[in-house]
This record gives sequence, C-alpha cells and structure tokens, in this order.
Amino acid sequence: MKFLFRLLLCPLLASSAGCVTRPPSAPTAVAAPSSRPTPLLLISIDAYRYDYIERGLSPTLAMLARTGVQAASMQPSFPSLTFPNHYTIVTGLRPDHHGIVHNDMVDPQLGEFSLDNRRAVRDGRWWAEATPIWETADRHGLRTATMFWPGSEANIHGRYPDEWQPFDMSMPADQRVDQILAWLDLPADQRPSFLTLYFDKVDHYGHLDGPDSPQLNEALRRTDAAMARLVRGLKQRGLFERMNIIVLADHGMASVPLANSILIDRLIPLDQLQTVSTGVLAGFNPKDRSARARAEFATIEHRLEQPQQHMKCWDKTRVPLRFAYGHNPRVPQLLCLADVGWRITTTWKLAHHKKPISLGEHGYDNADPRMQAVFVAHGPAFRVGVKVPAFPNVDVYPLMAHLLRLPPVPNDGDFDAVKDMLKPTPHAGRDPEHRLTASPHGSSGSAASPR
Repeated sequence: MKFLFRLLLCPLLASSAGCVTRPPSAPTAVAAPSSRPTPLLLISIDAYRYDYIERGLSPTLAMLARTGVQAASMQPSFPSLTFPNHYTIVTGLRPDHHGIVHNDMVDPQLGEFSLDNRRAVRDGRWWAEATPIWETADRHGLRTATMFWPGSEANIHGRYPDEWQPFDMSMPADQRVDQILAWLDLPADQRPSFLTLYFDKVDHYGHLDGPDSPQLNEALRRTDAAMARLVRGLKQRGLFERMNIIVLADHGMASVPLANSILIDRLIPLDQLQTVSTGVLAGFNPKDRSARARAEFATIEHRLEQPQQHMKCWDKTRVPLRFAYGHNPRVPQLLCLADVGWRITTTWKLAHHKKPISLGEHGYDNADPRMQAVFVAHGPAFRVGVKVPAFPNVDVYPLMAHLLRLPPVPNDGDFDAVKDMLKPTPHAGRDPEHRLTASPHGSSGSAASPR
C-alpha cells in the first residue's frame, strides 16, 4: 500500500509548477574525502525482465542474488524505454524531470535526438536538465569510469566521467568486462570508486526474436558467462567481497506478434503533423505554429482521444497522473500509447523497413508486469539472502549516493524505501551529510522529493 501511495503522490504534485526540476547550479569542487568509500559497480543488463532469472540460465546472477539482495522486481519510469530509464537510474529523476523523455525527441533549440544520432547523443545540452552521479562523484574527489552508459559520452555541465568510451555495440561482452578489470588495476590514486558496465544482447535478441525465443535464452547464457568472467576477475584481485555491485535493468520486454500493428496513417493525415516518434509510444506535434496548423491539430487530437482499438491517446496535459509525464517541453503535444503486445507504425514503414520487425517491445505502461526489471545487489554493504519488495527505479540513485557517501542532488527517489536492503550500521538513522536541507520539489530534510 505504501508503494502504491508513493507512485501516486508525485504525479499529483508534479502537476504543479513547483515539482518541475531545474538544472542545479554547479557546486564548487571539494577536496577528496579522507577515506574513499567502498567501490561501487553498477551493471545494466538492458531489458533483463525481472522473471528471466527464474529460467535457470543466469547462474552467476542467481549466485549474487542468493548471497546478496534481490528485489521482487524494479519498476521502470514512464516511458519504459532505454535512454530515459538509464538516465533516471543515475540521476534519481523521472524522465519528465531530467529531460530525456524518449529515445526519439525534438527540442525547439537543439533539433532532433535519436539513438542513432551520435552528434545529439554526445551533446551535453540534451542531458543538462539533471546531474548524473558521476558528475557529483567527480566534484567530491572520487574518480569514475563508465563502460557505456547513456549520457556518459556527453559533456554535461563541463564534465565527463574520468574514464569512458563511446558506445560500440560490436564490442564483445568479455572485452567490456576486461576493461572494467583494467580500470580496477590502476594505481590507487587513479582507481575509480564508481564504475558502470552495460550489456545489450538480451535487449537485442528480445527485440529481434521475442522474449520467449531460443535466441533470447542464448543471450541470457552468454551475458551470464560474461558476468562469471567478471566475478572471477574480481576474486583474483581480492575485490569480490570488498566492493558493492548492483545489477539491474532499465525495463522488461513483451512479445509483439508480427500482425499486431496499428497503422496510424489510416486514422489521421500524417502530412498535417510533425511525427516525433512511432513504435510503442508515438508522439506528434502541430506541423508549425500557424493558426491553420493548430486548428488541424486540434481536430486530429479530438479524433484520436476518442476510444481506439489497441491504443490510448492523450494531449500531453491529459496524460494519466500516475505516469508523471507530460510537463517537459520535449514531450510531444499528442501521445499515443499502444496496448501491450502492439506497435504503432505506418503503412510506408511496414513496406520499406530495412531492419526486421521487432517481435519484442518495451515502452509500454510501466505498471505492466512484462515491463518490470531485475534488481540484484551484492557486497559488504548489503544483507545476505534477502528478498525485498518491488520499488521504483528512482530509488536507486539515493541508494548509490549513500553507498558512495555523496550528498545527493534533488531527486525523485526515496532512500527510506531501499535502506532495509543494507546491513545495519553502528549509527542509527541516516548520516546527516546525505540529507538535503531543501529541494526544488518542495521537500526538506530528506534525500527524496515528493512522489
């Protein structure tokens, strides 16, 4: 009941201007702490649905869960897409607050953004509405390293991680692991305290062949083999029991049969709109600012907001409050969300697609069980053999800030919701240095802003 209350409260508050997060002013750099925190490795297995671990194909991950903490599931933020949720995890802000509102976006000043637009992906202005944890760590004297993470190859507020690499999908998982181990082999004064590692094959084959395919199961095996390589390497270095590891996913995956396509161009005249995105969550804007374009758009909006087969459409001001979505200027004016198991596309795209049509998709309602993600944590800070209730992914950020002994920037997370997964400490309560005295969301005395 408490979890449901938290999910509903922030969207209600988000409807007020005071709940919109502004980019925090850049704090001045401070001296390195007298004693460095226990190293933290954050691992994302893209699209590893919460129940994949039950298939028995991930023995290394199962070992970490058995000897550490496992959540029943972790709820992604809406929309349940890759870039928005990866940035939520490292900022503690929902997409509507941190500005990466979709994998495909349009900004009046910056132009178009997509996963394939490397110039946009590396432009820090897209990411500047939030402060990723590697920036905060750097400002407090901790070194950081990212083996791929959305946002990490952009200059955000004048900073990069100390070590980072541009995303290369062709880089084998073993090579990614070896780079993490190489960074951990650096001299003590150069060794990162916070690292990220990213695996993408589970997502790739989930899209290509579907979440119940043999190919997806093989991707689970291969990814776990890379995890086993990591664990061996950490043990050889005497680090496995001396560093904290969080393994999670950005979202889950749902099966989408080939026939389940909503042809949006058969419902509305696309030549009268600016199409921002199609797929699971489609977005549209008026074609221009003229009175005629706005009138045409209003007519189209009214038509689509009527009950539709296999999808629901809203003006951004009427998106259900529980999604906490629609206030950011980058959110398109008209949104259409496919029912789970369906995709929104066009006749032309179906006839001219260059890549195979995805048999698995995500981006759906973030409350749907098929969108829920895995969460496993292991290390000296975490309890052993504990299973905790489901929680939203915004709570990962205050957890990581606590582990790294960093003051969290204003965020949507709630440390109190995840602190029970940690071993008891000699000091009761939370260390005062981890609290916020004020938040642009209106909260005080806590690292969490209102839900």
